[in-house]
Amino acid sequence: MRAKIKQKHEVAKGTLMVVFDLLGEEVDFTPGQYFWVTLLDPPYDDEKGPRRHISVVTSPNERGVLGLCTRLRDTAFKRSLAELPVGADVDVEQPKGDFLLPEETDTPYAFIAGGIGITVFRCMLRYIAEEGLAHRVTLVYSNRDRESTAFLDELTQLERENPNLRVVLTMTNDPSWDGETRRIDGDFLRDHLGEEMKSLRYLVAGPPAMVEAMVETLQQAGIPEEQVQAGRFSGY
Repeated sequence: MRAKIKQKHEVAKGTLMVVFDLLGEEVDFTPGQYFWVTLLDPPYDDEKGPRRHISVVTSPNERGVLGLCTRLRDTAFKRSLAELPVGADVDVEQPKGDFLLPEETDTPYAFIAGGIGITVFRCMLRYIAEEGLAHRVTLVYSNRDRESTAFLDELTQLERENPNLRVVLTMTNDPSWDGETRRIDGDFLRDHLGEEMKSLRYLVAGPPAMVEAMVETLQQAGIPEEQVQAGRFSGY
């Protein structure tokens, strides 16, 4: 369907959020899904073309729009997205995919995000808050530093407002950060998840290498495969 760029703003250093106006159309989707977007008149082009798929960062309750959030990199698609003005035309498709916010609320969850993998969880956590859902979630979120941590203030606010949400942050290369600085590994998870670690259901999202390492870490920690759901965010 045809859409227009409605708004663009940085949500962290080098991280751009873009919201598309669906021009009167509305779409229904489950938090966690992705959508395809095609830039119609991109200023840059390469062999990969102007069409990409990316997770929806906005809530399903934000009617008539779809939003994405991406790290800015030196690719034709991202350079074009950064330069296209508000009002520029794009094509978008109905969200799809099976990396979904689970419906069950009787099991506690750990959402593990590396970098831009937070986008899918931002969608889920906003929806949980808006709908007053009973999910109990520990969000484990790793970044290099506060400057590059997307939605840091928003997530902190969500944690303050929802007693069922706990946010565990780690900054692996930020000398001024006085909190956790370790990379996420088995010891890290045991320290922060405690005795509940074996009973949690895990959703993991981030760059493919990070996600593969986390899945392996969870396996080594004795977490059954059926308790782990992985979403790999490849760069483009």
